[in-house]
Amino acid sequence: MSDLAGKHIVLGLSGGVACYKAAEFCRALIKAGATVQVVMTEAAEHFITPVTMQALSGRPVYSSQWDAREGNNMPHINLSREADAIVIAPASADFMAKLLHGRADDLLSLLCLARPIERVPLIVAPAMNREMYAHPATQRNLAQLRADGTVVLGVGSGDQACGETGDGRMLEPHELLDELIAHFQPKRLAGRHVLITAGPTFEAIDPVRGITNRSSGKMGFAIARAAREAGAQVTLVAGPVALPTPRGVQRVDVQSALDMQRAVQASADAADVFIAAAAVADWRPATEAGQKIKKDGSGAVPALAFVENPDILASVAASARAQSGALYCVGFAAESHDLLAHAQAKRARKGVPLLVGNIGPDTFGLDHNALLLVDAQGARELPRADKHSLARALVAEIAQRLG
Repeated sequence: MSDLAGKHIVLGLSGGVACYKAAEFCRALIKAGATVQVVMTEAAEHFITPVTMQALSGRPVYSSQWDAREGNNMPHINLSREADAIVIAPASADFMAKLLHGRADDLLSLLCLARPIERVPLIVAPAMNREMYAHPATQRNLAQLRADGTVVLGVGSGDQACGETGDGRMLEPHELLDELIAHFQPKRLAGRHVLITAGPTFEAIDPVRGITNRSSGKMGFAIARAAREAGAQVTLVAGPVALPTPRGVQRVDVQSALDMQRAVQASADAADVFIAAAAVADWRPATEAGQKIKKDGSGAVPALAFVENPDILASVAASARAQSGALYCVGFAAESHDLLAHAQAKRARKGVPLLVGNIGPDTFGLDHNALLLVDAQGARELPRADKHSLARALVAEIAQRLG
């Protein structure tokens, strides 16, 4: 993974038990291709040692504004000028209050104040007890920091080191990494609402059996993440898959095609883009048995009758909003052969401006894919790559078409 290749991050640690998460976050930044310069407050050194952070970052840790290693004796200037971003994780209530008032009595607060504000973003990850987080003073400080241009990340909820439970936990290292990667992505879909379907559907035969397919949902989830990175509000309607929800994405879980249709109808009127990446079952059993169908040893096979499922994409594409251009629809086609011919025919049949085709057996359950973009002008291939990279390329393509 090289999402942060070429980026130099100043990672600031203020005092808090969540410093242990900063160690794993530092490792994750390095793995993502970034270089990391750690700066610690005196309070942070009570929770984790500079030796640990130096070993993980591969650079000497700074903690004093009087550090003699800098030839001009100005680490607050040098460190801030070198950074592509300054990330404070953990950011204690006390440290955020310092930032709000422009206090600069240690190296970390000093370099935050001295950073070139127009090109070096300041990102803070709050971490504190639930009562401290909920206190009106803290909430006022968070609101003002946002108003001043600081990127204030959310907090987690759960068990806290003090033994209490609630909001205020620092985000987990992988969540912090996702937030930072998203921060650097172009905001091509800012102000847009993107509705996405992903994964298979499950059409029940009886309470324990059903008809489904091999779609893992990975491509649709990657698109949801990429759309959110691009600044969109994202609603993800997901079939039965065991995938984590991309950070910042609203997820609606469904089982059957009828469930998915209802969920899409509930959100389509507010969407600007509809991406139908789900592998919806074409048919479902005409009736669902109330109890498990048992075999009796006679060799008799139960007779199953099927009915056609609704065409979710075609119905949305035929809506007044889609026909007027207010809703841009993108379809997906998972084929086993003759991809171009089948994709072209499906695009015409569904009535969508863009259809994305792939060979299903070559991608189901895998982390890589190859896509064929088909529109009225012809077809263009996106060569095989990891699904997240393809999702970003597709989002960029859609943003360009939206203008």
